[in-house]
Amino acid sequence: MIASASDPIADIFSQYDDAEERNHKLLASLFDEYFSGDEQLIVQKTQMGGTEAYVGSVTLEWFANRVNFASHLPLLQHKYNPATDNIEIDADSIDEIQQRPLDWSRQAPLVQYLASRKHHKFPPVLVVINQPWVDNPKAKQWNKKKCAKKSTTQFTPLGKDSNFGLLNVSEDDVTIYALDGQHRLMGVQGLMKLLKTQKLERYKKDKSPYGSAIAIDDLIEQYQISPAYLRKLPKEKIGIEFISAVATGETREEARRRVRSTFVHVNLMAAPLSKGQLAQLNEDDGFSIVARKIAVSHPLLEQKKDRKPRVNWNSATVAAKSTVLTTLQALKEMSEKYLGHRYPQWKPSDKGLIPLRPEDEELEEGIQHFHEFFDNLASLSSYRLLEYEQTPSLRRFSFEKDGGGEGNLLFRPVGQVALAQALGILVFKKGFSLENVFKKLTKFDREGGFSGMEYPKSLWYGVLYDPNRKRVLVAGRELAAKLLVYILGGTQDTQELAQLRKSLARARTFENKTVDFEGNFVEPKKVGLPNIL
Repeated sequence: MIASASDPIADIFSQYDDAEERNHKLLASLFDEYFSGDEQLIVQKTQMGGTEAYVGSVTLEWFANRVNFASHLPLLQHKYNPATDNIEIDADSIDEIQQRPLDWSRQAPLVQYLASRKHHKFPPVLVVINQPWVDNPKAKQWNKKKCAKKSTTQFTPLGKDSNFGLLNVSEDDVTIYALDGQHRLMGVQGLMKLLKTQKLERYKKDKSPYGSAIAIDDLIEQYQISPAYLRKLPKEKIGIEFISAVATGETREEARRRVRSTFVHVNLMAAPLSKGQLAQLNEDDGFSIVARKIAVSHPLLEQKKDRKPRVNWNSATVAAKSTVLTTLQALKEMSEKYLGHRYPQWKPSDKGLIPLRPEDEELEEGIQHFHEFFDNLASLSSYRLLEYEQTPSLRRFSFEKDGGGEGNLLFRPVGQVALAQALGILVFKKGFSLENVFKKLTKFDREGGFSGMEYPKSLWYGVLYDPNRKRVLVAGRELAAKLLVYILGGTQDTQELAQLRKSLARARTFENKTVDFEGNFVEPKKVGLPNIL
């Protein structure tokens, strides 16, 4: 007698008497069977706004291999640029475009994030399922009215009227395109390439090469991760939501409009974070962490019941009538410029690798250095005026509405960052004493050195103030920092001094007329440099 093969269902019935436990085992057995291949996914059907969707999860490896960029859609192939993976926009394609251009400079940082951050997480992606017949007007799936007889998604419910079931994703039947999540796809594909080839090219936005490639050995050394950990990454899972390229009853044009509309709505509803909001949330960047700590703890900036807020947490700019002193984004830049020479390891490496979160002890030390910087800053006579004056009158220029403004550089974020940059060079690069530097700055401030930016006698005239447009010049920040280093005694090199003299004269030249500190038109070489403090 020949023994029959084991029947898994019969085995489960024979082993478990409890009905609930038996049903769980039966369900688990079925799930294991269907999950063993890549041709069907267990999903939940959802419906919103007339659009059916199917939500599930896939491995990163599956996502990278099976999902294409939306620009590959056959609908747009005649305008597709294979070099950039983007659609070339012209009069013919403008109405068809469903995606913003891919920014290839983001791939390397995304790959580093996935490889180095223990708690990395990508949000779910939205994809479109397409079938070959969609782009064949004579296919049998279209009726005489050019409406689809069937959907491009094939869903098999697991039970009567069930929203749970199996979605056909067989490579022989369907092609899948990322509708929302193209840069996530770019990052995951980059990770797979890195793991396969041991290196990853870095690109500019348009996918032209930029700098040296990232080697997997550099990642392992920089982030102290093991090869075994990296090998597990392809099996991690990401959430995915599928919609049909064409639904039953739709014409091809109706389907295209629906898919495009879905993309637009998804992106409109997902407003990007401002730089200030990113600084609020970033838990890995040391400079952001230090800036947040100072913003909420230093007496000059912290929130108090008896005064208006002094930090704008979201915007990178300060409105003319705003009573805030600075922005979180400016504080983050100040932290980076001041502490950057002390903690170069907090910055991206020469190989383009993103730094990890600093150790707590190092962060505490950085916070202490920045706190001391703000202690000295708060002692300046300009900031002591805040005891009885509001920031708008100290910030605005004399000619502005409500007049009488101080035009004080220290009440402009660009000036604050320039000062932090200069002092970072002096203290942590050139070895100057912070106390001695501020003794000089106190005298400079008391004599009006930071005020009256709009007057020719000011060192900042033409540098951080544009007399033609009567507004602040953000582009002059680097020159302003160099001038501060100079007047505080930190510039000795003759060639550097000559270049600084030329740069200052160029900044004070308007329509081929150069203005000296007395307000006279002079030859550029006669502008000279101010006295060293």
